[in-house]
This record gives sequence, structure tokens and C-alpha cells, in this order.
Amino acid sequence: RQGVLIPKDNIRNLVLREDVVQAVRDGLFAIYGVESVDQGMEVLTGIPFGEPDEKGNYPEGTLNHALTKNLELLAAKSREVGARGDGERDEMGETPSQGPA
Repeated sequence: RQGVLIPKDNIRNLVLREDVVQAVRDGLFAIYGVESVDQGMEVLTGIPFGEPDEKGNYPEGTLNHALTKNLELLAAKSREVGARGDGERDEMGETPSQGPA
């Protein structure tokens, strides 16, 4: 199935060719009016974006939770590389200052 995301406010001004209208009627094409990038990501992935709780944490199973966890892993790796300093090679044979060996 194919489709398009457009700003919700633009739906009222939408002018479509008849073949596109028919494809929408036949369920072959979808037009999603979204109010935010968050909403668009939910449409594209089928996964809720997630709202933070009072401590700033996102519920498991949400895009924001997965993004937060990935950023935490990247930050930890960056700190690890920085702590090694120059001269030490990582698992890819690279040093922080020299690049590939």
C-alpha cells in the first residue's frame, strides 16, 4: 500500500486527479493528514511516539524510548573512546585522532 503524509491543515485545499481519488476509494493509496512530525512517525512506523512521564522517561515500546536508549549507548561509546585517549585502537583498529589504521 502506498500513501502520502501531508499537513492536516492542507487537506481542505487538496485537489487530486480522478485516478488518485479512485485509488484512495479502492484502498490502494492513502492520504494521511498529520499535525506533527511525531504523528507522522507513528503513521510511518506503526509504533507510538511516546510522551515523557514526570521524570522525563518514555514508556517502553515507544519510538522515543528506543531513540533515548540508542542515544545513551552512543554517548557511552563516545565516553569510552575519549577515556582511552590517543594511541589505543578500538575494535575497528582506529584511534580517536587518526582514523582508520
